[in-house]
Amino acid sequence: MSETAFDILIVGTGQAAAQAAISLRQEGFAGSIGMVGEEADLPYERPPLSKEYLAGEKPPERLLLRPAAFWAERAITILPGTRIVAVDAERRLATAADGRAFAFQTLIWAAGGHARRLACPGHDLAGVHVIRSRADDDALVAELPGASRIAIIGGGFVGLEAAAVLAKKGKQVTVIEAMPRLLARVAAPAVSDYYRAVHKSHGVDVRLGAQVEALEGSARVAAVRLAGGERIETDLVIAGIGLVPSIGPLVEAGAEAGNGVLVNPHGMTSLPGVYAIGDCAAHANRFAQGAIVRLESVQNAVDMAKAAAAHIVHGDAARPYDACPWFWSNQYDLKLQTVGLSIGHDETVVRGDPASGSWSLVYLRGGQVIALDCISAPRDYVQGKALVERGARIAPVILADAGTPLKMMEG
Repeated sequence: MSETAFDILIVGTGQAAAQAAISLRQEGFAGSIGMVGEEADLPYERPPLSKEYLAGEKPPERLLLRPAAFWAERAITILPGTRIVAVDAERRLATAADGRAFAFQTLIWAAGGHARRLACPGHDLAGVHVIRSRADDDALVAELPGASRIAIIGGGFVGLEAAAVLAKKGKQVTVIEAMPRLLARVAAPAVSDYYRAVHKSHGVDVRLGAQVEALEGSARVAAVRLAGGERIETDLVIAGIGLVPSIGPLVEAGAEAGNGVLVNPHGMTSLPGVYAIGDCAAHANRFAQGAIVRLESVQNAVDMAKAAAAHIVHGDAARPYDACPWFWSNQYDLKLQTVGLSIGHDETVVRGDPASGSWSLVYLRGGQVIALDCISAPRDYVQGKALVERGARIAPVILADAGTPLKMMEG
């Protein structure tokens, strides 16, 4: 089969891939750019999949990051439905599952990842869903009319966002979380307890420290069996248990990897001419005390893409990736905005009254402000970002004064 050649081949069609292509053109790159991805869609937003799109508030065309004409006008070739299964960095060649070969001078790996699937008995029954792609959502939405009881396995952002949407639709929702609290990997107990109470107030049955032993049913899922024997009858299961980064072809090609492909501050992997960005890339982050982290966020995807594109065009004169991480989650009428990384915090400070529905939790490590969780408190989020970026040292009693804007605090 003949080869298709591009100066730059981008693997993936998500946020990171799209931004890389856009940034290359903005930086003045005039060579050929090809973007290949597994999905049939043009690049689109993923965050709404567990929020507005699942709720039916955002139609498919509004998910698109850019209309089709945008890519054509910039001579960016998009080849959907193309899964890359092998990379030869020395020969500068990528091979797709259907045998097509793509030659490149530079490869940007932005393949993201796949939703982690359940591995327990019954995981392959009909009625078991994940939320990662638009096709996942469409399959889930198609079954909702016939489902009144829904079990969500996983109490992270995706699971809780889906729970909020489905509870508002009048479904009987049960959230099953193996850890002793919700959002255990990303938030402090105060935030976990707050969101548990919010979900319970909306009728969601939250089960903590609950281990799933099996899914039961003949052809279709009918119940979730927990360790200890309790059965939770259900018409549909959603697994929100994390993401598996899509890095196999790069690892097989010899790229250094751990929980993601390891990259330097410019997004370069250990393979010549190969970059990796977005959900699948792991990097040393100064906001995590230099620890190697893999961040799953729009911010990380966009900023890594910009850094990689600039380096491809301008070399080491380009500014390396050094962005302050941020995330968000919409649940019911609450907007959680997080800035910074709370990894290794040793103290927390509450700003405002949680009962009011607008408050923040400030994370400190060694006296420095390292992160904030802002619940419907956008001013704290915007002003707190500057504190995190400069590693401000502010006394907890001062931080706790919600009447004083964060921007007025020196430290």
